[in-house]
Formats: sequence, structure tokens, C-alpha cells
Amino acid sequence: MSAPAGSGSFRYGPWDGGPDPLASPFDAAGALDEMSTHILDGRTPREALDALLRRGTSQRRGLEDLRRQVERRRREARARGRLDGTLEEVRELLDTAVGQERAALFPDPSDDARLREAELDALPADPARAVNTLADYEWRSPQARETFEKISDLLRREVLDAQFRGMKQALENATPQDIARVTEMLAALNGMLEADARGEHTDAAFERFMRSFGDFFPENPQTLDELVDSLARRAAAAAQLLAGLSPQQRQELADLMASALADLGMAAELSRLQQALRAARPDLGWGRRGRFRDAMTGDTPLGLGDATSVLEELAELDELAAALSQDYPGASLEDVDPDAVARALGRDAVDDLRTLQQIEKELERQGFLTRNAGKLELTPRAVRRIGQSALSRIFQRMDTRGRGDHDSRDAGAAGEPTGTSRPWHFGDTQSIDVVRTVRNAVLRAGPASPEGTIELDVRDFEVTETERRSSAAVCLLVDLSYSMALRGTWGVAKSTALALHTLIDTKFPQDTIHLVGFSDYARLLRPVELAGLDSEVVQGTNLQHALMLAGRLLSRHPDSEPVVLVITDGEPTAHLMRNGTPSFSWPPVPETLELTLAEVDRLTRRGATINVFMLDDEPRLVQFVDEVVRRNGGRMLSPDPGALGRYVVRDYLRARGGRRRAAS
Repeated sequence: MSAPAGSGSFRYGPWDGGPDPLASPFDAAGALDEMSTHILDGRTPREALDALLRRGTSQRRGLEDLRRQVERRRREARARGRLDGTLEEVRELLDTAVGQERAALFPDPSDDARLREAELDALPADPARAVNTLADYEWRSPQARETFEKISDLLRREVLDAQFRGMKQALENATPQDIARVTEMLAALNGMLEADARGEHTDAAFERFMRSFGDFFPENPQTLDELVDSLARRAAAAAQLLAGLSPQQRQELADLMASALADLGMAAELSRLQQALRAARPDLGWGRRGRFRDAMTGDTPLGLGDATSVLEELAELDELAAALSQDYPGASLEDVDPDAVARALGRDAVDDLRTLQQIEKELERQGFLTRNAGKLELTPRAVRRIGQSALSRIFQRMDTRGRGDHDSRDAGAAGEPTGTSRPWHFGDTQSIDVVRTVRNAVLRAGPASPEGTIELDVRDFEVTETERRSSAAVCLLVDLSYSMALRGTWGVAKSTALALHTLIDTKFPQDTIHLVGFSDYARLLRPVELAGLDSEVVQGTNLQHALMLAGRLLSRHPDSEPVVLVITDGEPTAHLMRNGTPSFSWPPVPETLELTLAEVDRLTRRGATINVFMLDDEPRLVQFVDEVVRRNGGRMLSPDPGALGRYVVRDYLRARGGRRRAAS
């Protein structure tokens, strides 16, 4: 497709390969197929979707992979070094300066030299107090004076770098004018933050501030909120750094910082800034003793600014790991900050995150998921696809010899062709006999026209005659009690029910299937409801109510052969009392067994076959099912849970084959 420059016309041509331009940008059907594995294992749609998000798709990493990468970044950050590097560097510079001064004093035999040596001998062990003591000392050695001045320069730059990232490098060899500009920036920043706290409009002030002092902020914040968030996180990390040091180290470093701020003349402005940032972001855990001190594993001493950067990064990585875990109330992937992901893991990880954020929306948009009262539910379209997956899973494990092509998409007609045809009448549903219909048109109107067309008239149509096949009304009763989940059989029961429903609905439409779930009560289940259902944490296996409901459902199909299939892992332990409430007892009371067997007898008189699939071999269950089979004439099957689907589907196909042979 192309459009001439400057014109509004387009030229279209045949598609010449490559990606389908009309294809959806996201494979929602593929995502549903990956979810179906979890749904068929017994999970709810929400649980299946969460599992997919954690694992990821075939093209994109999931939350678990992203979290593992975040944890690797955390280990790397912790291995960068120790937090007491500034103190160590000050001590080294101080020892060097004193050593250089002693070297200059040693050759001098004067009393002044001996007094100076005594003054150096009496220096406090605390580096902060030693630095303050030497502040007015008149150095004999120019090298010692230069080394000592490095301490003041280092402290000024480290203190500012702890608040403003990159300041340590920016103020190296700073002039008095540079220091004055920093002081001016602090005053303007504090004035803007205080105006914002009073509720004043600060958009214009922020723009003026960034034009004047934007070079101090390499993060390039676009709003005042972004600026405050960046500064507050760094200041909170610096506070946690101090809180994580030993009491002696904390006091020494605090004294050195106070001395540096006094030299800069910025103590008051930085105190105002700290108060404003704490008020704006009280949630950042200011001064809380960090867990980072013990977690730092590196040997390299880090300066105050570098250590603050490490703790700031660790705090952000912790937040990111928590957001990716999604294990807190109200968790949403929208909580994950793409900018934090980009900083920690790179742009590819952001693409992975956006794909994960898109999954749920696309599944809803393409008609696979819907929401009902805030609950995530599968749509009929999704259930059909999941049912096909369940059916395919069963057929892949079955010995299909002699059973035909189970993947055929043709559901067939409701009767068997007899080889004859008859004229079509209004209301006929049989297949059109195309050959005889066209032949009738040719005999009626003569050969085709010069254009090669044949005109059909309603009188020409003939339909293929069929003989009626026997149909069945199937009630599949599925145990929903919590014991099914405890034994790990709920998933295979759910998968089997969906597979059998799909098989009958798509391959044998003349048959009817009803799904009935039972625990303390029994109820009719729609396939959509069953697919999204979890086992029920209730006491009771009320087979009596399930059989009663099956009898009512079968009565709707008087011309169909009634079949009842029961999937359960336990004997009946509940029945309905006269007032309609369930009565539970374990071990079961005789009344429960009697009322359940009465429903068996009622279905037997109606001609229904009851086949029971037992998922446990508990003696009382076996004894009860033996009695059901004796009264009804159905079958008792005890498959391995993993083979349940094959047993149920094969049993249905076997019974159906018997009906067809009987009908012929």
C-alpha cells in the first residue's frame, strides 16, 4: 500500500508475505491455551491468569523471571562495598596529614617543634574531634596543609552528594562562586517547596527553577512531584545509612557532616529541605534502622554519596520486587513502575512488563474473559476452546484404533443416510443432496447458459433421507466436596466434565448433557460456571440431592435414553431433610444411605443407567457402590485419577455405539 506525496489517495496490492497486517498484536488465544492447563488442573480463571503472569508466555518473560533478575541486581548492589567509606577516607587523610607534619617537625630542634609534636600526640581518637582540633592549627608542612584541606573538601562534597546525586563530582575543585550557586539553589528550592505546601500554584516557579538550576538534577524531573520524590528517596536513603551504622560511627560521621555544613554555611537551608521532604513523603521510613548494613557484602569502602546511592537503589529494588510479587491485597500489575523496571532491568524488561499488563485486557477485549461483580469469569467462547483442549488431552492418551478420526470437525446429522433422497419440504433439516438437486435443474431448464450458469428453482431441491438414530440424555454428576481437592482429584474431574460436555456438544448434537455438581447441596452447572469453579470447602457429599436433580433433568427428555454418570471419591454423607436443608453426618447415618438408594431405585424404574466412577477405594464407598450397581444394573469403575477422562469418554462412546447397533 502506498500514497503519493501530498495526496490523499492510496494504492492497494496483494499481500506479499511477512507478518499479517490484520492480525491482532497479541495472541490472546495462545494465552488462553496456556491458562487452560491450570484451569483443567482445577484452578479458577483468576488463579490460572496469575500463574500465566508469573510464568510468562512463550514470547515474553513472566513476573518470576523479572523478580529473579531484580534479586540478582540486589546482590550486585550489596556487593559493591561497605557503608563506612567516608569515615575511613577521613581517617586516612588525617593520618597522612599528621605524618607529613611530624616529618617536617622532626629535624627542628626548637621547643616550638616539640610543643607541636605534643599537640599532635594529644589529638582525640574521634576523627571528627581531631578535625575540629586541627581546624586552627598552623601547619609547618605545606603538604600536610594541602592533605588536611582535602578532608574539608571531601566532606563538603560528600554531604551534598548524599542529598543531590552527582554533586561530589560536580563540586570537585569548586570555586567560592560554585558554592554560592549551590546555596542559592537551596534557598530557591526551599521557597518553592514551602509555597507548594501552602497550596500555592508552583508550575511557573518550577519551570523557572529548572531553567536556572536544572544542571544540578541529572534525573531531569518533569514536575515538582517528580523532583520531590527523587530528593526524598535519596534523603531517606541517607538517613537509613546513618541509622545502619554503629553508634560510634554514626556520631563520628554526624559530627563531621555538621562541621562541613558549618563551613559551607548551608546548615539552615539543608535542615529546611529535610523537614519539607519528610513532610511530603512520610512513608519512606526516615531514620528507620536499615537492614542494609548487615546485607552489604563488599570489601570496598564507599563514600557517603556512593553509599547513599547504593541504599537508594536497594530501596527501589525492594519496592520493585514487592510490586512484582503481586502477593499483597489489591495487587495489580499497574502498580509496577515501568521507569523503575527500565532503570533496574533495561528496556526489554519494560516490553515484557507491558505484554503482561496487556494480557488480561486483551483476553477481555477478544471475548475470552469477562467480569461479573468484580470476579473474573470465562466466556462461553473460552470454555469451548478449553473443552476442546481437555478433549484433545484425553484422546491423545486413548487407544483410538477402530474409533475413527476424533479430530473431525463435522458433527454429523441427527440420523444415518439411507442412500435415497426425496423432494425438499419447508422445515426439512436434512442435508441437501447436491448432485440430485443440480440434475433436476438441468433436466427442468436444459443445458447451462452460455455464461456457464445453472439457475436453481425451489422445485429442484432434494434432501438426503436418514433414519432416526437413538439419542441419549446424559447427566454427569461431579463431586465438589473438599475431599476432592485434598486428594488431588478435583482437577481431573473438572477436566473430564468439560471434555465430555464438549464431545457431546460438538460431535453428537442429538445427545444432551447436563452437568450437576454436588457437595452439601446439588446444583445444575453451566459449562462456564464449571470451568471457573473451585472445589468447595464444605462438609457433605449429598449424592441423594444430585440423583434427585438428575431425575428432574432427565424427565425433560422422555424420548432419549437416560444415562447418569457419577464421579465421586466418597460415600454419601449428607441428605436433604423435609425442610430442604442438608443434614451431614460422618460416618453416614442409615437414613442418608436409605434416601440415596431410594433415588437410585427411582432412576432405575425410569430406565436410567447409573455408572459410578470411584476415585478412592475406601471399603464403605466400595460397599455402597456395589449396592447401587446391584439395584440399577449399571457399572462400577475404579480408574486411576489420571485416567478418569479416558474412562468416562470411552464409557460414553461404548454405550453410544451400543445404542447405534441396537437402532439398526
